[in-house]
Amino acid sequence: RDARTATLSFVEWLERQAPTKDGPSGIGVDQYDWYLKNVHLSPFSWREEKAQLERALFRARTTLKLEEQRNRGLPALRPVGTAYSYGRRARQRVDKYVSFLRRNAIISIEPYTKQSLLDHLGSYREPEDRNFFHQATHREPMTLFTHYFQWWDLARMQASPHPSPIRQGPLLYNIFDSRSEGMATAMEEMMLHAGLYDDNPRAREIVWVMQAQRAARGLASLYAHANEFSIADAADFHVEWTPRDWIRRDLGLLSFEQQLYLRQPGYGTSDITGKNHVERLFAKRVEAEGEDYSTKDFFAELNAAGLIPMSLIEWRLTGEKPDFLDDIE
Repeated sequence: RDARTATLSFVEWLERQAPTKDGPSGIGVDQYDWYLKNVHLSPFSWREEKAQLERALFRARTTLKLEEQRNRGLPALRPVGTAYSYGRRARQRVDKYVSFLRRNAIISIEPYTKQSLLDHLGSYREPEDRNFFHQATHREPMTLFTHYFQWWDLARMQASPHPSPIRQGPLLYNIFDSRSEGMATAMEEMMLHAGLYDDNPRAREIVWVMQAQRAARGLASLYAHANEFSIADAADFHVEWTPRDWIRRDLGLLSFEQQLYLRQPGYGTSDITGKNHVERLFAKRVEAEGEDYSTKDFFAELNAAGLIPMSLIEWRLTGEKPDFLDDIE
């Protein structure tokens, strides 16, 4: 009762205040830089994130066009047309994905690996109700299932709690996104290169569409925080740079994502900047350990470090403390 009363009181206060709030919504580049460094423990600045996301966006759009050229003689992927066909295909793809991981010794298969995916199959949507991610999953569910490394992270926290009490549960604020979102987004492209779609080349195109969308929405959020974009401008950019018109203005996902990233500085960019950090760490570990170092070795080390910022994981696995951590306020 008290919680409800407090919540309704807060809503009333917001409604009274809203008409007076007509200034910029972004926190500004200087505060964004401070927040990245001192809260997210990120080694990147606003300008460095901008450069990374621009590179990711242009790379994704270019590679998508090359994939389309390569596959021009193949039939287009058609979305499923019924709830039954969606459920059947999604379950088949879970089996295929887990079998691929096991057969190629990419990652250790745990008791929860398959079940975590089965618990998050998604559901069938009619064409008029399909948001961006439905467009992908209704054509090839594995393109999003690879992102579900996140569900394995949560299952691991329950099945095998980290030895450190500090790392056993969710952090009290979202500074682990460079690891969780970064690894999930990295997994999308890693599995493409590992051969997951060799028997279905058109699915490779979806991976690049998703990479472009993640870069576009993150770049839009950067401009919004720099007060170069309004929230409407950010949405427009998000739509313009997402291929195939898969972002719908009349569905809630677009406004939800841009408002979420405005509320949580650094979150909208973490898919791409975290992915880049994961790949950088992977390369360093291969260089240090030699060519016998495997993907399974990397994932084992990464998971053992716990859900903490990538800068701390890099410190743990390489023994090299990032210089910027010495200047944390």
